[in-house]
Amino acid sequence: MTETIVSSATREVVIGFNRPFVIIGERINPTGRKLLAAEMAVGDYSRVEADARAQVAAGAHMLDVNAGIPMADEPRILAESIQLVQSITDVPLSVDSSIVAALEAGLEVYQGKALVNSVTAEEDRLETVLPLVKKYGAAVVGISNDETGISEDPDVRFEVAKKIVERAQDFGISKSDVVIDPLIMPVGALNDAGLMALHLIRRLREELQVNTTCGASNFSFGLPNRHGLNSCFLPMIIGAGMTSAITNPLHEPEMTGVIGANVVMGHDPNCQSWIKRFREPAAEGEAAGAGGGRRRRRREGRPSA
Repeated sequence: MTETIVSSATREVVIGFNRPFVIIGERINPTGRKLLAAEMAVGDYSRVEADARAQVAAGAHMLDVNAGIPMADEPRILAESIQLVQSITDVPLSVDSSIVAALEAGLEVYQGKALVNSVTAEEDRLETVLPLVKKYGAAVVGISNDETGISEDPDVRFEVAKKIVERAQDFGISKSDVVIDPLIMPVGALNDAGLMALHLIRRLREELQVNTTCGASNFSFGLPNRHGLNSCFLPMIIGAGMTSAITNPLHEPEMTGVIGANVVMGHDPNCQSWIKRFREPAAEGEAAGAGGGRRRRRREGRPSA
């Protein structure tokens, strides 16, 4: 079975078919977060640090780091953000940018084997991003769109994914180091988006035999009770073969769905992760032997016959 190994300087994470689902924390991204964008632009990374710590504490196995701020020095900001995050946590990172110079700046300072986010099947992107992936010994997210855009036909998106895998191999990048994002459509706009996603994920696992990731919250975009819907969607795509997702680990319904899916899939030996997260602590005084002490006290307090 295909395994994608990424690492920090001291910790390794394996994305794989027979492995627990990998949560990639999405919070270090200034897109749509005006305050974070303004702070990062002037070199204030206090919120980046807080987001990194909170996501790891909530159960993220990796963190995505993005510095896409209009009119800012993205290569510098991304490199500084990566250095900061790696100084306070040992989880592996996804180096996230649409600007090749920023990707290289991030990879230059990265300690370990990064996940590059991302490359599309457009030829100019393949020719510029894949050499960087090879140069720095990274893994890469391949997004299933090309010069024609994003097809609503999942079989077309499968062929686009296949092209990315094949072109990566042309650059000496193993199939195991390509993680495909099949592009999850919003079900509020496309009613059969869920069925199409499940169909495509199964094909990617069974036929192309690659690991997969996605922006899981895209599925619920525009609908009420998004967390409830995401918490149903995630276990279903895990069952279909999805092996990781870029999502917010601070959302408890989604994390419960993922951890529960790991139990169902047999990826949580003896249910230890589930028990660790959800077992209620013993009430005060109920430690081993406390019960016996209470029974003795009751006997001692009875009047003699």
